[in-house]
Amino acid sequence: MDRERILAALRERIVAYAASRVGRDQAEDLAQEVLLVLERKYAEVAPMEELMPLAFQILRFQMTGWRRKAARRGEYNQVAVQDVPLADLGEDPETRAGRIEMRERLEAAMAKMEDRCRELFRLKLEGNSFGEIQERMGAGSINTIYTWDSRCRRRLLELMGGSWR
Repeated sequence: MDRERILAALRERIVAYAASRVGRDQAEDLAQEVLLVLERKYAEVAPMEELMPLAFQILRFQMTGWRRKAARRGEYNQVAVQDVPLADLGEDPETRAGRIEMRERLEAAMAKMEDRCRELFRLKLEGNSFGEIQERMGAGSINTIYTWDSRCRRRLLELMGGSWR
């Protein structure tokens, strides 16, 4: 039997053995690696009786190396992309409905507020400080703005149906 036929028969046995241990795709790769080692380092070994145990010894070393590498890379605990639930970054319907309802209640309550309170809230939402609001609204003291703010917030809370507690 010439060397090519021996290696072809040996390859079939190597693939069958490795496939039973690691899977068909990896078994093909391992068989290729074993045959490369046999060709490069053991070209002088010709009889099937010597080639078979040598090939399986090389295969065992190759499989051990492959397992170590797979463990190091974390390939054993990988999860398929299809199995990973993707986070929905949008609002869920309940949160969205609650937000819409709150906005409608706020708009209705603001429509019932007096002009001074609406102006105070507008200035606060624009990012003005209490000192700036005092100047714009023409209040004599900053404490007046604090009082108006407290009264307006309390009134808004009442109109929206809430309470401080």
